[in-house]
Amino acid sequence: MKQPGFFNVEERLARLSGLGDQLEAFSRTVDFEVFRSDLEKALAYADGSKGGRPPFDPVLMFKILGSGPIDLKAAI
Repeated sequence: MKQPGFFNVEERLARLSGLGDQLEAFSRTVDFEVFRSDLEKALAYADGSKGGRPPFDPVLMFKILGSGPIDLKAAI
C-alpha cells in the first residue's frame, strides 16, 4: 500500500462534498454553537491546575454524538 499523497485527503473531502455529504448538510442546518454554554455548564471542566490532557471541545463532541444515528441510517 503506497503512502497517500499530499492532497489526497482534500480531494476526497471535495468529492464527498460534491456527492452531497449528509454530515455537511447537518452542520449547515443546525447551529451547534447555541448549545455551547449549556454544554460547558453541564460538563463542569476542571481548571487544569492538576495537569493532564486538555478536554475536547464540547460542541465537537456533541456533533459526534448527534451525527452517529445519521451514519447508521445511511448504512442500512
